[in-house]
Amino acid sequence: MEVVAALTVGCLVAIGVWMLLDRSLLRVVLGLIVLGNGINLAVLVAGRLGSGAAAFVAAAGAPALAANPLPQALVLTAIVIGFALFVFALALLRRSWEEHGNIETDRITAIAEAPAPKLPPAAAPPRRRSRA
Repeated sequence: MEVVAALTVGCLVAIGVWMLLDRSLLRVVLGLIVLGNGINLAVLVAGRLGSGAAAFVAAAGAPALAANPLPQALVLTAIVIGFALFVFALALLRRSWEEHGNIETDRITAIAEAPAPKLPPAAAPPRRRSRA
């Protein structure tokens, strides 16, 4: 079972990194989510998948084959943080679309690095006379 989980972790991380290297910001956001899910699964696998006993501590001590509850709690926290990151990234993606009309990284960079337009000089405001 651990071999299948390790191969799944490897595939998820590889797909996530591959999507992060794309030019489309939508794929970058989705790649970030897939990479986060792969890392969450890796942490969960590190805490032992199959266990024959519950993770309760009895008077005699913890069972020998008990699953570690700490990675499960960490993964639950990471899922909540990952969802918040996903929503924030989608908000940035929408703002980028509204601002630039595109979600391609090269075009957004070209627009952002374009020189500012030359504006005519503004008329000087009238001076106030000082009372002396």
